[in-house]
Amino acid sequence: AKRAAFDLLVIGGGSGGLACARKAASLGAKAALVECNRLGGTCVNLGCIPKKIMYYAAKHAECVENQGGYGFSCSDVKFDLVTLKNSRDAYIRKLNDIYLRNLEKDGVELIEGHATFTGPHKVHVNDKHVTAEHIVIATGASPIVPNLPGAKYGITSDGFFALEHLPKKVAIVGGGYIAVELAGILNALGSDVSLVVRHTLMKPFDEMLSKSLAEEMTHAGIKIHTSCQVKEVNKNEGVLSLHVQRGGCPDDVMEGMDVLLWAVGRRANIGDIGLDKTGVKVDGHGFIKVDGHGFIKVDEYDNTEVHNVYALGDVTGRKLLTPVAIAAGRKLATRVFGNQPSAKLDYSNIPTVVFSHPPIGTVGMTQGVPVCDISSCLLT
Repeated sequence: AKRAAFDLLVIGGGSGGLACARKAASLGAKAALVECNRLGGTCVNLGCIPKKIMYYAAKHAECVENQGGYGFSCSDVKFDLVTLKNSRDAYIRKLNDIYLRNLEKDGVELIEGHATFTGPHKVHVNDKHVTAEHIVIATGASPIVPNLPGAKYGITSDGFFALEHLPKKVAIVGGGYIAVELAGILNALGSDVSLVVRHTLMKPFDEMLSKSLAEEMTHAGIKIHTSCQVKEVNKNEGVLSLHVQRGGCPDDVMEGMDVLLWAVGRRANIGDIGLDKTGVKVDGHGFIKVDGHGFIKVDEYDNTEVHNVYALGDVTGRKLLTPVAIAAGRKLATRVFGNQPSAKLDYSNIPTVVFSHPPIGTVGMTQGVPVCDISSCLLT
């Protein structure tokens, strides 16, 4: 078996991992990055970038619908999802190539394959044994499919980007970023959309924002079912039926769905990389010091419990935003290799935008923050 040694090994070629590896290399570190899929991670391949392209397509559809009042006459306008998908996928492939060239330009070695820990600072990839003084876990997260009867008949946001036909009738389960963004896109493109929300829409946001968004989405034709929970999914001749419970009322059935899309959260990609071999305590699921949602716990400097093993980006469950992962990766590399021991990312007051229809954004504390939290901030 081949052997290789590095100053820094990054596991995961998403936004945070790429930023960390490139920054470390620019500071003189011998850096390598392991990735088993396409470079760019969720954002480039199955997240922000393709989502934003779909968002622009939806905005075009809205412009076409409103063009008459502006003096334009566009009769017989047709939309072809396959054409859009092919153009979008070609653009994504260009970005994958750009990331590869950037790694080569910065002197970061790309190791293609699946990384598995064999020790605290040892990783096995294909037929290669790799050691590194510093290892960064930046493996990202994946959509959750709930554990309930018939859940397998649904797709996730990953499956959304594989669609080649616009569904006539779709149910989206969830009330967060992904749910409202995809609901707005599909509705604008012509689908009949029902949004099934367990509690309330965009719960962490100020009520003023979430309530106004719900009103606008309803006005646009999206059916929003709050305090509603899916209990079972049935499939008959390609058509889906959702058995739901609304509050304390008896079970109801939502019928005639072509597509069911789960947008109920994300789980860290850490189940199959051998974290139990790192020498720290693991829980019953074999995860390294994780919280209740299966994300890796780190301190304010992105350190895990293992010396010189770090984690950043979506795998930590903190602020699942691309610019945050990039900034955290660069800060970590600067601290470790740039002689700036106090360098770290400040996670407070990070602005966030939801590309809903209409889009909303916010920064800072919300009205839902407990008074005791506000008081502690005022005192410090």
